[in-house]
Amino acid sequence: MKIVYYIVFFTWYLLSLLPLKILYFISDILFLLVYYIVRYRRTIVRKNLFGSFPEKPKEKIIEIEKQYYHFFCDYIVETLKLFSISKEELKKRMTFSGIEEIEREMHEKDRTFCFAYLGHYCNWEWIASLPYWVSDDILCGQIYHPLYNKAFDKLFLNLRNKFGGTSIPMKETLRRIIELRRAKQKTIIGFISDQSPKWNSIHHWTPFLNRETPVFTGTEKIGKQVNALIYYADVKRVKRGYYHCQFKPMFDNPNDIPDFEITDVYMKNLEQMISATPQYWLWSHNRWKRTKEEFLKRQEL
Repeated sequence: MKIVYYIVFFTWYLLSLLPLKILYFISDILFLLVYYIVRYRRTIVRKNLFGSFPEKPKEKIIEIEKQYYHFFCDYIVETLKLFSISKEELKKRMTFSGIEEIEREMHEKDRTFCFAYLGHYCNWEWIASLPYWVSDDILCGQIYHPLYNKAFDKLFLNLRNKFGGTSIPMKETLRRIIELRRAKQKTIIGFISDQSPKWNSIHHWTPFLNRETPVFTGTEKIGKQVNALIYYADVKRVKRGYYHCQFKPMFDNPNDIPDFEITDVYMKNLEQMISATPQYWLWSHNRWKRTKEEFLKRQEL
């Protein structure tokens, strides 16, 4: 594992030293390879797009599909760039707003936690640079699902933690949050909650992009346990290589909200963001592989 890790690390690091202009040229070539030759997950992407936007003609769906693959290749080289990008350049390219409001709310209301809902939208890896924008007394964390390949898992952990934040494995979420609460450590935690839960983790379905969709509810449940401020990260791609994330308040007293409403509002916000510029969401994920019909059949067994 160590040999693979060091080979990949130094190879990616050397590539990351290239200027973004050259990396985007590589991305343009990569797009032709991935889309036309390898045809990476083309069937899944097209199926997801047709199901999400049945009102759009085939020509428009294919246009969005190509835009998605072009962006996906940009995402790859932009993530690669993180290995060597300077703090100054990253702060210029990945900007944030709404942070002062979060900090003020946390201090004035004496809250230990702010939970920020995110999606696999635009370059979510660059959002890990949030610690560059937050006061030193506030810790930034992100929940992640460990990769099966240990070498690549270590690689991405080092990449995500290099900005001063901390990555929390999904299975350790509650334990780590309780530890932070005991330590009275004010913390902003990002939850990317837009992927498909496993069968035994499905507790709620909600309308999303034209289908009944199973969703993760852990963010809401834990948020109520620790009385966290709940925010939504609205992300836009300003232009190639530039993003802006605006933190928008959702709920400041989660325990006053009926069960699953917080999750439903998150999914509605995400749907609006995706519908506005759909090419920036992770369409190659098989999001609707678990249907409600099959779920109900399983419940009867």
